[in-house]
Amino acid sequence: MFKKFMLSCDEAAMICDKNQYGEASFWDKFKLRVHILACKMCKEYTKQNRLLTKAFKKKAGELKEQHICMSAHDKDSLKRELEKVGV
Repeated sequence: MFKKFMLSCDEAAMICDKNQYGEASFWDKFKLRVHILACKMCKEYTKQNRLLTKAFKKKAGELKEQHICMSAHDKDSLKRELEKVGV
C-alpha cells in the first residue's frame, strides 16, 4: 500500500519543479509531502526552489515596474537567431 506514496528523489525533484509552476496535481503534492517527511535532501531542495522562485518573481516584478525590456531591434535579432537553430 505504501508503495503508492514512495517516490525516488528524482521524481520528488520533478514534482517540486512542477509545483513551482502550478502544474502539480493534488496527488503529486501529497506524495511529495510524504517523501519530504523522510528525505532531508529533498526537503532542502524544495525550500531552495521556493526561495529561488520567489526571488525571480520579485526581480521580474521590479523590472516590469521600471519598464526595462529589450528593444525591438534586439527582439528581432534574437528571433532570427532562434529561427536559425530551429527553436
